[in-house]
Amino acid sequence: MSVYPINQWPVDDRPREKLSKYGEKNLSSSELLAILLRTGVRGQSALDLSRSILDRFKTFRNMSCATVKEWTEIKGIGPAKLAQIKAAIEIGRRFLEVERQDNKIKISSSQQIFEIIYPQVCHLKIEIFKTIYLDSQNRILNICEEQTGTVNQVNPIIREIYKKAMECFASSVICAHNHPSGDPTPSRQDKVFTERLKMAGETLQVKILDHIIIAEEKYFSFADEGLL
Repeated sequence: MSVYPINQWPVDDRPREKLSKYGEKNLSSSELLAILLRTGVRGQSALDLSRSILDRFKTFRNMSCATVKEWTEIKGIGPAKLAQIKAAIEIGRRFLEVERQDNKIKISSSQQIFEIIYPQVCHLKIEIFKTIYLDSQNRILNICEEQTGTVNQVNPIIREIYKKAMECFASSVICAHNHPSGDPTPSRQDKVFTERLKMAGETLQVKILDHIIIAEEKYFSFADEGLL
């Protein structure tokens, strides 16, 4: 633990100055987080505080999934610092999402879908529904969150999905939603929805490649289980 605040450290040891001199890629995770936090608390510099956070959560992905209660258990993390951290993580998530879309990543497995969608839903206590639109080579065209939000509202979601598919000239779609309960087993509504979505797609000649249900760090794939 540092005895002195960062502004009293040698210039070359201060995270901001190191970033300016050597570039952000040469900073450790704790140094980057310290720059974001800006200040520490009594007895702890911003770098000390960032190290405490990383000791607790280990990775930025785990931070994105942490609850407010887990954050507030860390001494020195109040609403302002928590807002700064959450905003930065969300910026990173959106950057990655846009980059994946811009690069038109080709989807070849359910694991890929899980890795794309999991960071967006892992921390949520409510169910949300995502649709991934693909071209004829299974490359991502767009990822949308459906406003209706739950498979209990089957027909509105199906209409919206295929409307968007027509608008972006998608050849196929992959659906994904989370189960906040922690159990990825599909419900009866999940199965009914998937069957109706498949039937509508056959009529419109837009194939449904998969429906992924994510729960904590597990997932269920309708395609992998031979249910499509």
